[in-house]
Amino acid sequence: MEYRIEFSQNAKKELDSLQNEIAVRILKKLREIIANPYRYVKRLAGSELFSMRVGDYRILMMTIDNKIFIVKIGHRKDVYE
Repeated sequence: MEYRIEFSQNAKKELDSLQNEIAVRILKKLREIIANPYRYVKRLAGSELFSMRVGDYRILMMTIDNKIFIVKIGHRKDVYE
């Protein structure tokens, strides 16, 4: 089963504000997880969110049915706040 990826408004803004090279790496990684998102992510303790690492950046997401909902994208020092 393939998952669909959807972005929150904040995640779209955060992605657009990143340097082009970093944004391309993030989008490439997101394309890889469509078939099996649980292979690449870790569940955040005490939360329904998952985190995926792309270099120094993290993607916070949740899965709903066959949809991966991107909640937040940011540098590892800021994203968990």
